[in-house]
Amino acid sequence: MKKSRILIVDDNPEIREIIHILLEGEGYDIEEAADGQSALHQIEKSASDFDLIILDIMMPGLNGYQTCTRIRKSSNAPILFLSARTKDSDKTLGFSSGGDDYLAKPFSYNELVSRAKALIRRYQVYRGKDEPKILPAADSRSSQSDRQLGMISKKEPLIFHHLTIDEEKEEVSSDGTLLELTDTEYAMLLLLVKHRRQIFSAQHLYESVWEEPYYYGASNTVMVHIRNLRLKIEKDPKNPALIKTVWGKGYRCD
Repeated sequence: MKKSRILIVDDNPEIREIIHILLEGEGYDIEEAADGQSALHQIEKSASDFDLIILDIMMPGLNGYQTCTRIRKSSNAPILFLSARTKDSDKTLGFSSGGDDYLAKPFSYNELVSRAKALIRRYQVYRGKDEPKILPAADSRSSQSDRQLGMISKKEPLIFHHLTIDEEKEEVSSDGTLLELTDTEYAMLLLLVKHRRQIFSAQHLYESVWEEPYYYGASNTVMVHIRNLRLKIEKDPKNPALIKTVWGKGYRCD
């Protein structure tokens, strides 16, 4: 099986070396970049997508936020921010620029590895990279003869207001226009649409989409991703009609 590829972007060579050795020991192919511009060049020339980008924030030239925004124009690979800046406003800015997770320096090696594995796993599952899609044993819409021949009907797209969600391609379009969603945004939208009118608390959403235990501050992570998702799918993000906030309880799709 082809190894997952990780790009480490940090202007500190010692930190790059430590992370390189650590994740290479976990079986990943590692590439490095010393600044944002170099990272963008490597992503552009890469023959295939990276499965994870680990991105420092305080770098000369393009900082991490700027680099992340530029990366999002061409790649939906998960981005893990590493930074000594730990204020909520810093984390919010990181998520707003397109990041998927945020890990404060200094960090434990175990936490870095677990975060990296979780992000890569989600990316592979929701984009179908290297992992087979899990198909239902028997589709109720399939005819008996189809099942006998081992055939499974193609999933019909989900229609939700002006959105069309194609699970076969993991794509979302709005009135026919393809939307550029990150894997986290896609996973969150799919979960909410498939369980319309069910209220999801921030904890339920986080544990379902991120597939890891809820932690203090995760509600802010969920809130920022919901906001980013609304900016892409809502006709009027300031007055959302698709993803509703149920005050004191969570979120739901009507």
